Amino acid sequence: MPDMFADFNQKQAKPSTPSTPPVDSASPPMPTASGLQQAHGVSYEILYSGANSMLRAKLPAGGSLKAESGAMVAMSPTMDVEGKMEGGLLGGLGRMLSGENFFFQTLKAQRGAGEVYLSPVALGTLQAIDMDGSDTYVVQKNGFFAGTEGIQVNTKMQNLSSGFLSGQGFFVLKIGGRGLLFISSYGAIHPLDIPAGEEFIIDNEHLVAWPEHVNFEIEAASSGWISSFTSGEGLVCRFRGPARVYIQSRNPGAFGNWVRGVANAGGDPA
Repeated sequence: MPDMFADFNQKQAKPSTPSTPPVDSASPPMPTASGLQQAHGVSYEILYSGANSMLRAKLPAGGSLKAESGAMVAMSPTMDVEGKMEGGLLGGLGRMLSGENFFFQTLKAQRGAGEVYLSPVALGTLQAIDMDGSDTYVVQKNGFFAGTEGIQVNTKMQNLSSGFLSGQGFFVLKIGGRGLLFISSYGAIHPLDIPAGEEFIIDNEHLVAWPEHVNFEIEAASSGWISSFTSGEGLVCRFRGPARVYIQSRNPGAFGNWVRGVANAGGDPA
């Protein structure tokens, strides 16, 4: 079983220039005349950045995207959509164990160039990552949103302690390949750059994606277990740089507890 806690020796990615939408890339995507970004043959933009993000993508004839099941909002008549079980039966089962759907949604410009609008299930934003084939990311449950043809989505089994304590489960998504990757979150996504030799502590419920070989440890948020849980933080991950780790501004578990509290109280918790 591969060790996902091996030292991360890759060169730290350069921070992307602040823009909407944010994109990680060794070579920044080229803007088109309409203001869309362009990479790997796809022109795209992230609309309504914030809680209600939606992806608009323009594909050349024969081009395709794969996305989470049910993502399609609208598309050109030149586009076809179908469900595919990428990676075979084991690949589909692995995705289910990691919290994803059994099938992917594949959208292809079958009869000429086409346009498609895609939207995630959760209330949150999208982040584009330009994958050059040198990086592989571990992504949280439901974190994969869409990707071009060269993006490879697999599952990875964590060891017992990591699966139990990290909050991500025993199976996580491992995404690599060359192409354009879109990840989704609950809330906003922030790329946190950790310099070489430095550390940063991240609440495990706020993790979205991180390089596969980044070095981190799972530990209690406070000096004692009782204090950690009474503080509301519980477990955290101590990451060591160099690394770029994607974090989300909201905690879905905490929000679920809040909703249940409202339902049990029969009204406004205030």
